[in-house]
Amino acid sequence: MARNPLLEALRGHAPTHPDWYRNIVANPNVTVELPGDTFEAVATIVPEPRRTELYDSQAAVMPNFAEYAKGTTPTIPVVVLTRKP
Repeated sequence: MARNPLLEALRGHAPTHPDWYRNIVANPNVTVELPGDTFEAVATIVPEPRRTELYDSQAAVMPNFAEYAKGTTPTIPVVVLTRKP
């Protein structure tokens, strides 16, 4: 079974969230375009404590994610994309 894609709303060390994150807060219906696959999905912002679990697991694989979190003021949101049927 395929996992739903995860996104971390990073903007480097900027003190604000990226524009795309604000767009999905306003409208969580998105179109995902990947090489060889385009689909409609719903973006869900992951609440705590699951957000921290997912972010930390990504930081374990890509240590620069931990550095991003240390260098910015807002908590970095994690977003799950769920494919629409």
